[in-house]
Amino acid sequence: MNVLFIGDVVGKSGCDFLRSKLSAIKHDYSVDFTIVNGENSAQGNGITPFSAQHILSSGADVITTGNHAFKRHEAAEIYDNDIILRPQNYPDGCIGKGVCTVDIGITKIAVVNISGTVYLDPLDNPFTTADKILKTLDTPNIFVDFHAEATAEKKAMGYHLAGKVTAVLGTHTHVQTADETILSSHTAYITDAGMTGPENSVLGVEIKPAVDKLRFRYPVRFREAEGPCFLNGVVISFDVKTGKSTKIQRIIIR
Repeated sequence: MNVLFIGDVVGKSGCDFLRSKLSAIKHDYSVDFTIVNGENSAQGNGITPFSAQHILSSGADVITTGNHAFKRHEAAEIYDNDIILRPQNYPDGCIGKGVCTVDIGITKIAVVNISGTVYLDPLDNPFTTADKILKTLDTPNIFVDFHAEATAEKKAMGYHLAGKVTAVLGTHTHVQTADETILSSHTAYITDAGMTGPENSVLGVEIKPAVDKLRFRYPVRFREAEGPCFLNGVVISFDVKTGKSTKIQRIIIR
């Protein structure tokens, strides 16, 4: 079986590009299930009911998010939907959840969303959170979106979960890494799946304001970049009986 995981979708152009390409990608890679990180899918950052519905209607089976899960106040209502996740390590009592299990007939697929804490919000310990989640799942087919800033934290999580889950897939930094591998002959891993949105940009936003912010250290208004888009992600092939990954393939679609 093949699962497609798509890196952070950025803004309207990213959503539109996803819609224009997703059907063909599913066909070309024989995709059975699709997970999309949508935490930056709204105009001006964050996720909204409109952008979430756009991603789902484009063909996503589950949406994951990250540190911008609650960036927009109107996002609160979307987390009533079981297939739209926010990081599981938000404190107890927070709206929404970070785990879902989807029955697709021949098997069940669990999707887990966890946030890193190095250079990000001080949420509950992600490693302890992951251990707790694994005790509750009734399927070996487990895909983890680890939304984290630090490469070391992502690598550590990959090795921590090696042999225990089907895949650990990094998001947040928007730059696709070239370190896809199978850990412990079981767990597909990549430090960052990349982004979906304007390619000629700084992580999806216009270049000049991003450069000025870093160069001059004064406030700027970030705007979504214009121009041609690309889509970054990975396709994971795995055994549904054991949850063991057999292949991970990076994709870049222009």
